[in-house]
Amino acid sequence: MTVAEAVLARRSVRGFLDKPVDPALIRRLVELAARAPSGGNLQSWHIDVVGGAALAAFKREIAAKIMAGEREQPAYDIYPLELDDPYRTRRFEIGEAMYGHVGIPREDRPARRAWFARNFAFFGAPVALFCTVGRGMGPPQWSDLGMYLQTLMLLIVDAGLACCPQECWAMYPETVTRFLRTPPERMLFCGMAIGYEDPDEPANRLRSSRAPVQEWASFRFD
Repeated sequence: MTVAEAVLARRSVRGFLDKPVDPALIRRLVELAARAPSGGNLQSWHIDVVGGAALAAFKREIAAKIMAGEREQPAYDIYPLELDDPYRTRRFEIGEAMYGHVGIPREDRPARRAWFARNFAFFGAPVALFCTVGRGMGPPQWSDLGMYLQTLMLLIVDAGLACCPQECWAMYPETVTRFLRTPPERMLFCGMAIGYEDPDEPANRLRSSRAPVQEWASFRFD
């Protein structure tokens, strides 16, 4: 697979097979992704990978919290509080497209909440990854996290696996921090589901659109 092919193939997969993933493969990909760019070579990311009985126990814990309606103070605002266009429309459209694929109408709020809760079971993936960062790090170092995670996701695709990056975990930072035993000087950024794609999952038929290049880029070669 070429880099271009991996870029085109990567997408957020929301349904995984009940098929184990070789831990040695995950370790190799996580390590290799550290070749991602990092300003000043700070390498500000910290990665925790969880699977097996530990992941099963964590899923039970978070499921109990969701069933009980427990909420936590989010680690950060996942989206700006005042999201204007075109970004607000893009977010709305991708959400409607996803729920359309799984057959849940807009007025069926309980079904939508139940579907969203699948995030917190990692959509059935056998491997979970969490990314944390030092609380003293700034926006440039957070951008390094994105470059690391994108590099990792392309490597995952190249290895024949699938993944779904999940900022939704910022909604339960206390639970994740306690589970991972994260030291107080680090904060949670996101999670990621990793495994083999379930080809029969309707949500996996979703292909998000991208704005035409003329909307967001300009070129000058004179």
